[in-house]
Amino acid sequence: MLVVMDKKATAEQVDAAVALIESRGYTARPIPGGQRVAICILHNHGPVDASVFLGLPGVKEAIPVTHPYKLVSRELQPEDSVVDVRGVRIGNGHLTVMAGPCAVESEEQALTIARLVKKAGAHLFRGGAFKPRTSPYAFQGLGEEGLKILAKVREETGMPVVTEAIDHEVFDLVEEYADVVQIGARNMQNFSLLRRAGRSDKPILLKRGLAATIEEWLMAAEYIMEGGNTGVILCERGVRTFAHHSRNTLDLSAIPVVRKESHLPVIVDPSHAAGRRNQVIPLSRGAVAVGCHGLMVEVHHQPERALSDGAQSLFPEQFEDLLRQIKAIFEVYCRANGCGE
Repeated sequence: MLVVMDKKATAEQVDAAVALIESRGYTARPIPGGQRVAICILHNHGPVDASVFLGLPGVKEAIPVTHPYKLVSRELQPEDSVVDVRGVRIGNGHLTVMAGPCAVESEEQALTIARLVKKAGAHLFRGGAFKPRTSPYAFQGLGEEGLKILAKVREETGMPVVTEAIDHEVFDLVEEYADVVQIGARNMQNFSLLRRAGRSDKPILLKRGLAATIEEWLMAAEYIMEGGNTGVILCERGVRTFAHHSRNTLDLSAIPVVRKESHLPVIVDPSHAAGRRNQVIPLSRGAVAVGCHGLMVEVHHQPERALSDGAQSLFPEQFEDLLRQIKAIFEVYCRANGCGE
C-alpha cells in the first residue's frame, strides 16, 4: 500500500504516519516527490487496512499497490527516475551511451578505445575486468589489474566507468573502482548478490536474465531498491529463443512495457543480443525508436584480435556512424512523445 501525504503535511505528520505503519509490524519507506511525500508500506503479508491511516492528520489517501513489485512501480512513483553518474544523467529525456570493449585486455587497449569512443560522443566507458564465460578455458578478465586500468581511463578521459561484479567475492573490490556496478544476466536472480547491491552506494546496472520475464526482472530490481539503493538502471540484452540467426533475440517490446510499468531508466545492449557486428546498428536504431534511455555498445579498434566477443564489436568508425543515426531518431522520438524533465 502507498500512503500519500497531503502536499501541506508537516514533517511531524509524516513521522507520525511512519510510526503507525511500523507499530503494526510493517516497514515504512518514505519517498519524497515533487508535490508531496508518499510512504510505501513493505513486508506486509496480505492486504493492509487503509482505514487505519486515512484518519491520520496530513494523510491524503491510501492506495493499494497491485503489483508484486512496489518500489520500482509507477504506482509508487509516477514520474521517471533519473540516475546521476558523476554528472552523466541516465533517464527521462537523456539518451546515454555506454561504450567500450567486452573485456579490458591491457592499459593500451583500454585507453585507445576510450579516447575513440569519447571523441565520437560516448558518455560512459564500459569494460569487463571480471568475465563470466561459458567455457572455463576462455579469457576470464584481468581482475583487479583491469579495475586499475578502468580507473586510469576515468582519470584521463573523464568518463565514468561501468564494469561487472560477478559474485560476492569481488563486489567490494568492483564497488571501490567502478562508478556503475553491473549485475549480469547470469546473476539477475542471484538474490544474495542483489541484496549486496542494495547496500551499495553506487548505481547498479541490472541486466535482464537469459530467460527472465519482465516481472521477474522488475522483481530483481525490487530486491536492490528494497535494500535502500535507488540508483537502478535496467538493461535489456536479449533473451534466449529457438533462433540461430543471432546469439539471442532482442526483446524491443520490453522497452515500452517496462517504461509503462516502472519509473526506472531502461537501456539496451544490442551487442550481446546480436552476437554479430552487422546487426548491432539496426538493433540500436530500433531500440532508440521504441524509447530506450540509452545504449551499451561494444567497440574495439582491433576486433579480430579481441580476447572476448570481437565478432560483435563495432569498429570505431561504425560507432561514430551509429551515434549520428540514433541522434536523429531520438529527436523524432522526442517530438512525437515528449522528452525531458
